[in-house]
Amino acid sequence: MLTEVAEGVLVHVSEFIQSNSVVVHGRAGVLLIDPGITANEMTDLANDLRALGQPVVAGFSTHPDWDHVLWHPSFGVVPRYGTARCAAAIRGVLSNADWKDQIAEGLPPEYADEIPMDLLGFITGLPAQAAQIPWDGPRIRIIEHQAHASGHAALVIEERGVLIAGDMLSDILMPFLDLQATNPIEDYLAALRLFEGVADDMAVVIPGHGSIGGAVQLRTRITQDRAYVQALRDGGVPDDPRVGPAAPLEWLPDVHNWQLQQLAQHRAHDGTPG
Repeated sequence: MLTEVAEGVLVHVSEFIQSNSVVVHGRAGVLLIDPGITANEMTDLANDLRALGQPVVAGFSTHPDWDHVLWHPSFGVVPRYGTARCAAAIRGVLSNADWKDQIAEGLPPEYADEIPMDLLGFITGLPAQAAQIPWDGPRIRIIEHQAHASGHAALVIEERGVLIAGDMLSDILMPFLDLQATNPIEDYLAALRLFEGVADDMAVVIPGHGSIGGAVQLRTRITQDRAYVQALRDGGVPDDPRVGPAAPLEWLPDVHNWQLQQLAQHRAHDGTPG
């Protein structure tokens, strides 16, 4: 089911970790951002769009994690974009002969048989430093950063006051750092500053996973995520319900502890603050 969250901007929510697929109306059809997760869900999404008389004219992946580079034949053969770094990262994965087996290891077992992988990752990288998505619709500005994954992009639909945050600014997931990066802590804090720079003009925030928020929630989530990342940096205990005893997902405290361990090893290895 599609829900309109701003004029011409609709969201489909998957059962898998409240994954949000975003639809933006253009002049000749829609832009489809991070579609997922199961084949049935994507078929239902395509059917909903057909019922609205809206073909898919382009796609966009906010980053190269498997659940953000999915596609389904019912969406048609259209350009599927990502940042240059995003496209390079997923090409690196697909270059391995056993890439399907590698990705399958990380799939949620309860959905693994339902996730279509044949069209996964066929992303065209936009030119480096591209400022917006090339399509016939409202201007969608790209805010590229390195906080969660290489080539991660948040999207700003300025005339609609919408921030599409990718895998950030979630009310149910704490920040997941790119622990392969040289400076994961600083990368994340830098991205949050970028979000602060547009927050005054935003009325809606759409995270990759979790609830849609308004202007107040956007500011609250930036503050909460900064506090969490700073606690990781300083070795403190974050006062964050997403990783506490009542965490929304039972495995989040384990991920939090793993991030702590990885950052400690990072610091021990090269003496940096993480």
